[in-house]
Amino acid sequence: MKKVNKVVLAYSGGLDTSIIIPWLKENYGCEVVAMVADLGQGEDLAAAKAKALKTGASAAYVEDLKEVFARDYLMPMLKSGAIYEGRYYLGTSIARPLIAKRQVEIARREKADAVSHGATGKGNDQVRFELTYKALAPNLQIIAPWREWEIKSRSDAVEYARARRIPVPVTKKKPYSSDRNLWHVSYEGGVLEDPWKEPDESMFEMTVSPEKAPNKPLYIDIDFAKGIPVKVNGKKGRPLDLVNILNQLAGAHGVGRVDMVENRLVGIKSRGVYETPGGTVLCLAHQDLESITLDRDTAHYKRLVAEKFAELIYNGQWFSPLRAALSDFIDRTQAVVTGTVRVKLFKGACAVCGRKSPVSLYNPDLATFEKEEIYNQKDAEGFINLFGLQLKMGAKIRGAKL
Repeated sequence: MKKVNKVVLAYSGGLDTSIIIPWLKENYGCEVVAMVADLGQGEDLAAAKAKALKTGASAAYVEDLKEVFARDYLMPMLKSGAIYEGRYYLGTSIARPLIAKRQVEIARREKADAVSHGATGKGNDQVRFELTYKALAPNLQIIAPWREWEIKSRSDAVEYARARRIPVPVTKKKPYSSDRNLWHVSYEGGVLEDPWKEPDESMFEMTVSPEKAPNKPLYIDIDFAKGIPVKVNGKKGRPLDLVNILNQLAGAHGVGRVDMVENRLVGIKSRGVYETPGGTVLCLAHQDLESITLDRDTAHYKRLVAEKFAELIYNGQWFSPLRAALSDFIDRTQAVVTGTVRVKLFKGACAVCGRKSPVSLYNPDLATFEKEEIYNQKDAEGFINLFGLQLKMGAKIRGAKL
């Protein structure tokens, strides 16, 4: 092991990071500084700080990153339309670069020579943390305990904690892990590793069961300005405020649950269960507003960009040149994404039932099947002749084949 004097640990107070503090001190003989990121997870972070200090940290920071998270990470992702494999709203993925960035900033402030995280060697988070470290502070040493220690399972980790009298929020009977922030809650591992087993209803934190949701639908109007939500039901608010409001409204109607098997970057298929109530509503509404404000070619190409953008976020490449370049393209497209979308929430479903914009490209006079004076249907004949010219010539030369 390379000599380390001081390390800054991304600390949550969960099972993994709870045992990393004593492990670092025992194995590296170094000073450990804990950093707790407040991303809207709704936990007692003062207690987490106290726990870090009690278990051996020389200092502990609690960083309020909620507004930065909403403004500088969630909103750019929302504008991009990024959804990994068409279902995962990237709540954990988009949080890691921000946590790692603040961790690097504290490492510089503390004059630390290393950073550490609690991500396992089989998951995606190790990549997300470490690519950020490499992009922002390539000279810092990286310590990933799960790739070094003799602990091989969460059960081993629980035993390690108990031997040192460290309280942990996971038991052998309920060993799945969860990660919560402003945007979502994720659940994986333990009893969820069987993809045939339905999650227990008691597990969910942000949404009620659709079966127990109100029997009356709820209509919500969301105003956007250049791709960013600015009002919910006529009430102005910062992105942080509006996401919180929509989490409450959509969660109460059972909206935002996803149960999927996804493809991790490391090559493993993983079962994940997610709750993203407000994010689900915002993404659907934003996409629908683009349908009337973006021209066809831009809209179609942006879907390709959205898929790549989702991969970059999922794979931890937020601070890559390509992500920055794609964000420039996305921001250019959002200049016209202004208007209002009405959604209907009912029993776990979210459906768009109205949209309008002062710069809408939708023209009812053109779209109508009734008599109008703008579109000459006879013009379509020449268009079809030119559009189908190569098909026609090919059939003549090679012979038509059914």
